[in-house]
Amino acid sequence: MRTQEKSPKILLGFDIEEFDLPVEYGCQIPFDQQIKFSKEGTIRLLLVLKKHGIHATFFCTANFVEYAPEILHQIVADGHEVASHGYYHSKFEDADYADSKRKIEEIGGVKVSGFRMPRMQKVNFDLLKDAGYVYDSSLNPTFIPGRYNHFRRSRLIFEKANGIIECPSVVTPFFRIPLFWLCFHNFCLWFYLWLFGITLQHDGYAVLYFHPWEFIDLKQSKQWNIPFYIKKHSGEKMEGRLDKFISHYISKGVLFERLDEFLAKRH
Repeated sequence: MRTQEKSPKILLGFDIEEFDLPVEYGCQIPFDQQIKFSKEGTIRLLLVLKKHGIHATFFCTANFVEYAPEILHQIVADGHEVASHGYYHSKFEDADYADSKRKIEEIGGVKVSGFRMPRMQKVNFDLLKDAGYVYDSSLNPTFIPGRYNHFRRSRLIFEKANGIIECPSVVTPFFRIPLFWLCFHNFCLWFYLWLFGITLQHDGYAVLYFHPWEFIDLKQSKQWNIPFYIKKHSGEKMEGRLDKFISHYISKGVLFERLDEFLAKRH
């Protein structure tokens, strides 16, 4: 599905979760620190968004918002959309589709219509529909060894047979070069902006996402054993990059929009 409006749209999103990244690389980190770092990162990125007066979509784990309700309330107060990122980031059960939605709605006082599976793993769309979701954004339509193999899947927004709308992460129309958070850290900024600009002009919109822990200095602890390509341009450098990215596209007349609002205009 391609937008017919003249102004391209960037559908900016953030996966708000407990900072369990070190665990993925064999290092334990206390739960209170996981929450602490995610809170700090979220506060920093919220300030960048507020500076530019733009809105985004926040995919939150219910586990995180239970321990940081004030962060969820700030996200809502700033006018952003709240969606579900499951109940926990490190494990998932079928009941979590409905339970995470219910808990986030209870704490945030908002309606949750979107979902993204942690680490963009496989989704049961029938259970997602039964839980009352409108859309999913758990598809990275490219090939990344050991992570994704979706090169043949649609790279544009489409509707599933059961009515769930699928919103894939942005990849280029040629060769399907992924433009998600990891590439944002590692490509030269001018090269990233060039690739992203070509894709945005071709499609008319782009679904792009980041994480709050990208806005903390990931080099502060070597014990975390996080690979260099994830730590690159983290912390203040990430704030600066995102600020330049937003400024660049605002100057070109590109609009930033919540996913739910973008989809509501087209369905």
